[in-house]
Amino acid sequence: MTLNVPQPPLKGAKALVTGIANEHSIAYGCAKAFRELGADLAITYADEKARPYVEPLARSLEAPVFMPFNASRQDELDALFERIEQEWGGLDILVHSIAWAPKEDLQGGLLNCSAEGFAKAMDISCHSFVRMARLAAPLMKNGGTMFTMSYHGANKVVANYNVMGPVKAALEACSRYLAYELGPQGIRVHAISPGPLKTRAASGLKDFDLLLTEAAERAPLGELVDIMDVGFTCAFLATPYARRLSGETLYVDGGVNIMG
Repeated sequence: MTLNVPQPPLKGAKALVTGIANEHSIAYGCAKAFRELGADLAITYADEKARPYVEPLARSLEAPVFMPFNASRQDELDALFERIEQEWGGLDILVHSIAWAPKEDLQGGLLNCSAEGFAKAMDISCHSFVRMARLAAPLMKNGGTMFTMSYHGANKVVANYNVMGPVKAALEACSRYLAYELGPQGIRVHAISPGPLKTRAASGLKDFDLLLTEAAERAPLGELVDIMDVGFTCAFLATPYARRLSGETLYVDGGVNIMG
């Protein structure tokens, strides 16, 4: 007897995942979920200091493309997409999971944030998504899905989130406008808003452990989410099952965002 085993829903899809710092990164959860559903991966690392942490993960996921990518360097961005075009000839999925602000501006409150720090945070955390989308769109010849990572502090005040609140609000708006502009090409764009997670990026926030505790207490499901919850949400949205969804800011937070 022959069993008809269905193909994984992302079999043969080509996915670029940026922003992996280590095995706790949200971006790693996305990459792992995409791979489990059959996608081929391109993975980046921020610099040589990060490479030893990311390279074993890329190897375990059998990523044929593994390249440096500093979001503030256009030459590295250009090289990354040139390599993807050479390797695959196209792209189906893009994950932008990059956020940064100078520590003194991040921890000092919005009122005291310098113009230079605000501009850097906006450029690396927000406009880099637009730059990536500009290069990714021509490679998504049969349509595709783009993701960026936001947080509830974009829409409501979260103590100590400071300058990243306005920056993430701008990022969510960019996601909506990109969804509008790229929709005619069959490209869908989503902002994903995970609940608080213990990632390296989050460690820069003041009193982050208190935020984690509060989120777990307030969540209707009674627990925090993990990186695979985020990853499988993105994987679902990248499949044909979500073909009519675009421009969403989707919360993956156990329901925390609905609480008053």
